[in-house]
Amino acid sequence: MNIHSRDVNETPDRSDAEQALAVLRRWAGEASETEVAQLDPAIARLLPGQELQNYPDLKRQYPDDFDANESYRATLPDLQNGPSSLIRGAKEQIQHVGISNFRLPIRFHTRDNGDLTLETSVTGTVSLDAEKKGINMSRIMRSFYKHAEKVFSFDVMEAALEDYLSDLESGDARLQMRFSFPVKVESLRSGLSGYQYYDVALELVQMAGQRHRIVHLDYVYSSTCPCSLELSEHARQARGQLATPHSQRSVARISVQMEQDGGCLWFEDLIDHCRRAVPTETQVMVKREDEQAFAELNAANPIFVEDAARLFCEALQSDARVGDFRVVASHQESLHSHDAVSVLTQGTMFAAPSLDPQLFSTLIHRG
Repeated sequence: MNIHSRDVNETPDRSDAEQALAVLRRWAGEASETEVAQLDPAIARLLPGQELQNYPDLKRQYPDDFDANESYRATLPDLQNGPSSLIRGAKEQIQHVGISNFRLPIRFHTRDNGDLTLETSVTGTVSLDAEKKGINMSRIMRSFYKHAEKVFSFDVMEAALEDYLSDLESGDARLQMRFSFPVKVESLRSGLSGYQYYDVALELVQMAGQRHRIVHLDYVYSSTCPCSLELSEHARQARGQLATPHSQRSVARISVQMEQDGGCLWFEDLIDHCRRAVPTETQVMVKREDEQAFAELNAANPIFVEDAARLFCEALQSDARVGDFRVVASHQESLHSHDAVSVLTQGTMFAAPSLDPQLFSTLIHRG
């Protein structure tokens, strides 16, 4: 009798697979764990009731002595630098992608030749071409840390920006550093002094092959309503009625683009401009004579929010180191349950038909 065996090259069908699975399960059910592992650990999952078993057991102790050497690192997956086929959503350019609010101590130089080390929040972004999946975020931090021990200036920021532009192979980039800058100020009459803290941000922008240096400063002051002042005086004079005008804590966010060849614009210079424009800055150390002086200072400088924007504008226009600028003022009314706001821009850098819906809410300083 002639026996013809099945052609081994013939593609197995479902029936063949079921028979093979049954044989494999019978063998695995009688074999030891070691025998199963030696053949293929995945076979354990074929046994009834062990479909989710991760056999063999994975190591649970952290390997302190493991060395991730260069050859090992070369095997690690890198999805962010994967092919464009991995892109999800529209294959469009992203104008800014990166990291926000990583913090480290940074040294800054002051106008009086002193150095300050301040906790600084850094935001770094780059543009991403439409055909690229993503960027390695940590490269921005690594590039920045190369320069973190230097006394920071816009020149140092440019060096950091150039490094991560090169590392990430991008064309446009933005680097922003935010911190609270202390300045010692004297009280109005008592001779006391204390530190006033100013929210400052340095921004370096590269766009379409051009670089722009920008400084942002929040200046906090008291605004006394001129209308309320006059009405209060009318009540005193016409009816002998004691009345007080309403005044409130107010904030101006001053954003200036520095001229390329205008020289150094110190933070203290920008603060001085604000003080000359609106001298009713909130106070740090106050005794009774200072409080009385502050009331007199406010009465001598009543101001609407429109006045504030124009006065700050006038001060900035007087400085040749200042290019384009924006003034955003918010008077957080004690009379109304809403705020009075104004925005004044000069030049194209800050001109925009749309505003961030949360812009004015970020100007609230709670002390």
